[in-house]
Amino acid sequence: MRRPILPWQRTPWLIAALFVVVIVLEYSTPPPYVFGYLYIGAVLLASGGLGRGATRWVTMIAIALTLLNLVIPGLEPITSITIANRAITVLALVVTGWLSDRIQRYEKAITHQHAQILAQAQLARMREDFVSTLTHDLKTPLLGAIETLHALEAEQFGAVTSAQRRAIAIMTRSHQTTLQLVETLMDVYRNDSEGLRLNLTAVDVVALADDTIMQLTAFAASRQVHMRLHQGESDFRQPCWVRADVLQLQRVLSNLIANAIHHSLRGSLVEVVIRPRGDDCLVQVLDQGQGIAAEEMIHLFERFYQGHSDRQAKGTGLGLYLSRQIVEAHGGTIWAESRQPRGAVFAFRLPAQPPVHDNVAVATLAKPILPETFQP
Repeated sequence: MRRPILPWQRTPWLIAALFVVVIVLEYSTPPPYVFGYLYIGAVLLASGGLGRGATRWVTMIAIALTLLNLVIPGLEPITSITIANRAITVLALVVTGWLSDRIQRYEKAITHQHAQILAQAQLARMREDFVSTLTHDLKTPLLGAIETLHALEAEQFGAVTSAQRRAIAIMTRSHQTTLQLVETLMDVYRNDSEGLRLNLTAVDVVALADDTIMQLTAFAASRQVHMRLHQGESDFRQPCWVRADVLQLQRVLSNLIANAIHHSLRGSLVEVVIRPRGDDCLVQVLDQGQGIAAEEMIHLFERFYQGHSDRQAKGTGLGLYLSRQIVEAHGGTIWAESRQPRGAVFAFRLPAQPPVHDNVAVATLAKPILPETFQP
């Protein structure tokens, strides 16, 4: 069975045939008749089917044959018009060869970039599959360990002393923190690949923040940090309504407030300020900790970012990135600022909506959401 002839195998024969035809026309007619333009077809064939080197050789041969026709067969005198026509033909061949070479270089660069993009996409898929598998496999033993610790605490395996109960409580908190980190990692990669799915409803951010602060009271007490929720200059608490996903928005509040507690000095105050600002609802979490360096400010909400200061080095870099994902999915913005004389402000704003009186979402969860930076 004969093998089929590939297109690149036909190209040299087509170029040779075209050269023969043009040479016959060129050398069988007087020099004033210029057929060298037809060599452009051979240059284009070489550019499309052969490499850059072959294209250069075809161009140079075509130029040489075009100029050689001035002296061969040498039966008629050469005029200035004939020389000018030949020079124009040579220039056209040079330009065609140069453009063909540029096109080949661009195509090579595009092919290389396309291969890199495909490789990066494949690497990203492999990474996401790895993270998804890893986090899924990590959740099962963690959940089993937490249930076992609950069983021990409930004295299902025998009496438990007070010292053992304290140790069990510490182990339980540690496992819950690790489980939350695993779930945060899963959420980050799921949001990047599939987008964040929101169950939007009317939410009073003030009530939601109050509920979040209540859930973090024990954590704040363990760090000897006081918390206060207020609305700026006003002592009268007014609701601030937004359209949001209750669970996701509480994750943002929990992350920001827990970060503030974690990085505050003992005996200091963490303030949560919520107030309307134009058509938005503005939420600010203020701490009295170390503060943030100016050069690190723009990188705080990047995934896995670890700053040079002690403040950034204490987290994994996922909590703030996930918070940014959630806030931006709601059509809002999130940012950080330094306070004077010390401390930091983490703030976000969401589009506000008119007050709602019917079917109001109550921000009370059966189980508190532990922030990404929570550490026992």
